[in-house]
Amino acid sequence: MNTVARDFTIGPLLRALFFALSLGSPTPGLAQAVEEDLDCLVEPSSTVVVSAPESAVVDSVLVDLGDLVEKGQVIATLESSVEEATVASARARAQGVANVRASEARFSFETRRKERALQLLEQGVVSDTEQDERESARLVAEADLLLARENQQLAQLELRRAEALLERRTIRSPIDGVVVRRILSPGEYADPLELLELAQIDPLRVEVFAPVSLLGKISVGTKGQVSMEEPVGGVHEALVVVVDRVVDAASGTFRVRLELPNPDYTLPAGLKCRVRF
Repeated sequence: MNTVARDFTIGPLLRALFFALSLGSPTPGLAQAVEEDLDCLVEPSSTVVVSAPESAVVDSVLVDLGDLVEKGQVIATLESSVEEATVASARARAQGVANVRASEARFSFETRRKERALQLLEQGVVSDTEQDERESARLVAEADLLLARENQQLAQLELRRAEALLERRTIRSPIDGVVVRRILSPGEYADPLELLELAQIDPLRVEVFAPVSLLGKISVGTKGQVSMEEPVGGVHEALVVVVDRVVDAASGTFRVRLELPNPDYTLPAGLKCRVRF
């Protein structure tokens, strides 16, 4: 009787313990999915087609396929003889001070004449009419001085505009990257306006389509070990920066994007790879 009671008591406890352990252990299928290497593709973090701001003849292209470029580096120029002449003319007008100085001298002279006339008027030497004429001359000289200064300011603004138009003829790289396509050469007419295509390869972008079984297991900040295909080879650590919130129902996958540092440009873009999280 005691044996039966003991078996009846221990049996439920063993069953409860087994049930708890089974809840805490991952299923074999999920554990296998986490350990699985996933196919991936290494791509540039961005690609840019550099275009001319307007149709023009290409004067020079200073880089070629495979060249590394820095942001702000001059990579091409357009024919700009007209713009250069406009800048020179505008600079001459902006730097000219003859009209301003002449107006200043005249205004100073008319101010002194008006002051002397006022003194003579108090002494009764000149009439009110003559004093009014000298005051009017001073006001006209003052207006001429203001006009000369305004014209000089306008000339400086025109110089800035001309310099901006000339600067548009100098094409600079918008990114740090590498030249992947040279579209036009010197002497060709930029119409369409595309000149060069650049790719930013530091950092690189690793695109992965993960199975839906990993949904919730991969998050932003998760590290991944990226194995490059031969002949490059090697394993490199990357960081998850994007986890798509929309699952593709047809394939049962979701997109994951990793960022792979490439400061020395030793890793090319376009390689196939394998990644393990």
